[in-house]
Amino acid sequence: MSDIRHSLLRRDALSAAKEVLYHLDIYFSSQLQNAPLPIVDKGPIELLEEFIFQVPKERNSQPKRLNSLQELQLLEIMCSYFQEQTKDSVRQIIFSALFSPQGNKADDGRMALLGKLVSMAVAVCRVPVLECAASWLQRTPAIYSVTLARTLVDDYCCLVPGSIQILKQIFSASPRFCCQFITSVTTLYDLSSDDLIPPSDLLEMVVSWIFEDPRLILITFLNTPIAANLPIGFLELTPLTGLIRWCVKAPLAYKRKKKASLSNGHLANKIAKDSAAGADKDCHLLYSKLHLSVLQVLMMLQGHLTEKNLYGRLGLVPFDHVVTLVEEINRLSDELNPLNASKEIELALDRLAQALQVAMASGAFLCTRDDLRTVCARLPHNNLLQLVISGPVQQPTHAALPPGFYPHIHTPPLGYPAHAAHPALPAHPAHPALPAHPVQTFIPGMTFPYRPIR
Repeated sequence: MSDIRHSLLRRDALSAAKEVLYHLDIYFSSQLQNAPLPIVDKGPIELLEEFIFQVPKERNSQPKRLNSLQELQLLEIMCSYFQEQTKDSVRQIIFSALFSPQGNKADDGRMALLGKLVSMAVAVCRVPVLECAASWLQRTPAIYSVTLARTLVDDYCCLVPGSIQILKQIFSASPRFCCQFITSVTTLYDLSSDDLIPPSDLLEMVVSWIFEDPRLILITFLNTPIAANLPIGFLELTPLTGLIRWCVKAPLAYKRKKKASLSNGHLANKIAKDSAAGADKDCHLLYSKLHLSVLQVLMMLQGHLTEKNLYGRLGLVPFDHVVTLVEEINRLSDELNPLNASKEIELALDRLAQALQVAMASGAFLCTRDDLRTVCARLPHNNLLQLVISGPVQQPTHAALPPGFYPHIHTPPLGYPAHAAHPALPAHPAHPALPAHPVQTFIPGMTFPYRPIR
């Protein structure tokens, strides 16, 4: 590597960048012939840092700065290299060597250049770069993945109005990148504050992608060798948890945002109020549409988990994430005051109940009813959630209902005694059985259609 470095030092910045990619291409192609997963050692990384990211090797040297035109030319060189390299394995290892965080001073420049490269690849539809970026998002700590996602959202949702259409078109070009991008933005925009509510253009694009083909969000899961224990601190295998969070928290988050706007006087005139109300209504319809798609995907999962021999072993909706979601709902409900947000709280809890029920039935959420009851104990009362928590109840003493049925519609909710059991009240006379009343058998694991709560 020292000989290569000496030859590169005699070249200008752009020629050296092009030359270092050429030399490393040869180096890694040779390595891949001897080992399927060669280790990227220190030498190649240092060459890339010095001649791509312009970080000098000598400590006392001043870092070089490329001007805007030179930086654009460097991006074109890199885009062309990945487009022309036909071997995916070589592309992937070069991309990894370039952009895997090293925990040093070059990481800021590394992330900045990566954001610009992927943004350019979206604009000119360079699929090889997008595929490499999808792999990078999957194997890089989430803190870096959300940084890339924020760069793309800024470029295509904030800077130039209407440019979201360019990002939207990559759905057919690189579904794998779209899947990882959705996972990243649902991690970034967790609705924990008004600033972290997804922009309406981003929301509309994500919903249109998923509604067109709900299987999109399973691409990484279906095409990745998986161990039952996933690494901590990385993006999840699917964006399911993040999408459930969006659907469940949206009614409460938008209510909080509206409350803050009113208290700050931002919606003082009627035109502003009407405009904000119309935008919020459009967003609520999108979340309802998204909720339906998420339930459809959850219902597909039992077969896929069984096929991969992961049914009952891998929870694609992790238990600790559900615990966190429940805590966030509880905190938002208290903050908004149930008297002023009863509809929003009920909608959020209805969606939570539906998602949990379908996820448990499909094996995506591994949790006992007792644990779920404990987790949800502090949430406001909700009939549908109460039914999910209770599950099928055995009632062998009830003549009209054989074992395995859901309790009768007039059974008191958990925690409330039956009317006749109160010592100060007389017992009601027994009502005659109603044989004509239809009763639905509960069959665990049986799929049945769900209608999203609007």
